[in-house]
Amino acid sequence: MNRDEAYALMLEHTPSESLQRHMLNVETAMRWYARHWGEDEETYAVTGLLHDFDYELHPEEHPTWGVTYLRERTDASPEILDAIMGHAAYTGTPRTTRLAQTLFAVDELTGLIQAAALIRPDKDVRGVELSSLKKRFKNKGFAAGVNRDEVRQGAEELGVDLDEHFQNVLTAMQAG
Repeated sequence: MNRDEAYALMLEHTPSESLQRHMLNVETAMRWYARHWGEDEETYAVTGLLHDFDYELHPEEHPTWGVTYLRERTDASPEILDAIMGHAAYTGTPRTTRLAQTLFAVDELTGLIQAAALIRPDKDVRGVELSSLKKRFKNKGFAAGVNRDEVRQGAEELGVDLDEHFQNVLTAMQAG
């Protein structure tokens, strides 16, 4: 499966522009980390684009519904399917690859960064500063849906300092 096929599938199954934007943000952060580690950028991009493609139409079955769909109807690799299952901690799927660990690590954090951008007068992520992001992260009332424990756990599983991880994902989204 390539990026264009993943993008078309994401659009087909995700009516909400905000969820589409989230998956594009995750794709951007995934690409950044793939380049950082010398991994396959296309695999990381496809994983980011598809990780929540089933969420809106099948929230109670997410991500199992999506992984089943991908397994039966596409040539998405087992590594991508495992990463998608692993990004939802409640599935109990271990994150044993760097791809899976990266998806888990960037998923919630991109939501926090997007929320920080949306409260700016210009709504532009390029104006979000690391110090502001760290302050907003500590405020549990801000972007309350972002699971801060998973953000911390994700950075830890990647072996990246939390502040460095914030900066990496912020840099990716600002360049995006």
